[in-house]
Amino acid sequence: MTEVSAPGGAAPKSLYQLALLGDATPEERQILADTLVEMVADFGLEIGDDVVFLDDATVHARDPGAAFAAVYFSTGASGGSAPLDALVAASAPVIPTIAPDGDFANVPAVLRFANGVKRRPDDPQMTELASSLLECIGLLPRQRRVFVSYRRTEARAAAVQLHDLLSSRGFDVFLDTHSIRPGEPFQDVLWHRLVDSDLMVMLDTPTYFDSRWTREEIGRARAKDIQVLRVIWPGHTPSRMTDLSETVHLDAAELKDPDGPIEEQKVDEIILKVERLRSRSLAARYMAITGKLRADVEKIGGRVESVGAHRAISVRLSDDQRLWAYPVVGIPTAETLNDIAIKARRAHQQEKPVLVYDHVGIQDTWGAHLQWLGEEIQSVRWLKVSDAGWTLAGWGA
Repeated sequence: MTEVSAPGGAAPKSLYQLALLGDATPEERQILADTLVEMVADFGLEIGDDVVFLDDATVHARDPGAAFAAVYFSTGASGGSAPLDALVAASAPVIPTIAPDGDFANVPAVLRFANGVKRRPDDPQMTELASSLLECIGLLPRQRRVFVSYRRTEARAAAVQLHDLLSSRGFDVFLDTHSIRPGEPFQDVLWHRLVDSDLMVMLDTPTYFDSRWTREEIGRARAKDIQVLRVIWPGHTPSRMTDLSETVHLDAAELKDPDGPIEEQKVDEIILKVERLRSRSLAARYMAITGKLRADVEKIGGRVESVGAHRAISVRLSDDQRLWAYPVVGIPTAETLNDIAIKARRAHQQEKPVLVYDHVGIQDTWGAHLQWLGEEIQSVRWLKVSDAGWTLAGWGA
């Protein structure tokens, strides 16, 4: 495996940084690296550019702005390290892993509360471990959702162009004229799809903020910590409301007509920025949920112990009851429920896992469906993050 680092020992800037730490043999490191290379290739990402591998010697210089996760191979040969202690102290996700015949008692004490992965004999390529890493940094699940916000009178052709190109590259793109079925409640569906999107592409034309609906779209995206890629039309002075957005400026020559489509090279730049912004948006939403959960847990006398595989959070309540919480970004489904149950079972958790989600913006009909799922399926508990303290106080009574 090729380790990538910058002069002076600093890790180069990248979208994603994955650290392979601990007692892994060179062969084990190579197998996991090869599997990760194959999996990130599905997203069109380049090793050494978009994705950087770090090891025990370089992880201290990781880029704090990049999505990060680590795996710690444990055989009991070593007792941990200063970099490992620093990662745990920073609440960075670190997955302890042991061989099929290994024992979690060999995991360093600082990782004992973390959710680990016991590698299986029928998975020689370590696909499950690689998937856990990519889930931690927000690349999995494979579904990639983008919301396009625009004025039909000013940017219709460009919006359709982006819809088609992003769709061809594996994105699930919401566009109002393409994504709402006849007879559906337009605004309810629109808000529902917005909260399930990874990021928003805003086509910032001169009258974008003249519309109540586009103003609400950008405001609600910000309220949900959804990152915004702002594409500014030629000659237009953008609103200060979107100053914190990632920005692409268009020149007049880059639009074939006033409403688009956009010149090919420029639209490729926009799509690349969408890919680069996605992980940041997912991380921001995940941190918003986990931050609210942590704050409410501490208010009722509990504590968050660690973050482990699949972003499972070990929560200890005031009565010493432990919970494994699985924060979910976007709208949970029955598939999400099943996935969490499988992950908890494979991690040999004794406690019933808890799905934590943000219900604000979800359609009432879907909310009723989620409530029904929670009542009918007892293998996973549900927790609205807005009610976390109130609900957990009752669980810990």
